[in-house]
Amino acid sequence: MDETLVKIGQKIREERIKQSISQEELAFRAEMDRSYLSEVETGQKNLSVLVLLRIAKALGVSSSVLID
Repeated sequence: MDETLVKIGQKIREERIKQSISQEELAFRAEMDRSYLSEVETGQKNLSVLVLLRIAKALGVSSSVLID
């Protein structure tokens, strides 16, 4: 697994948990399958910029929060 993808996934998961949002709810808000979101959070998926932007929007944060 790529270290960068793992770090981004961890940031997404941390922000989701901080906001008390389930994977199912975040996946729904970001218009993606929950299993895909799970793979993103564990660094198993190489997500596109568009997917990153959708997740950030669904969380109500800037994409920079998820990649810093």
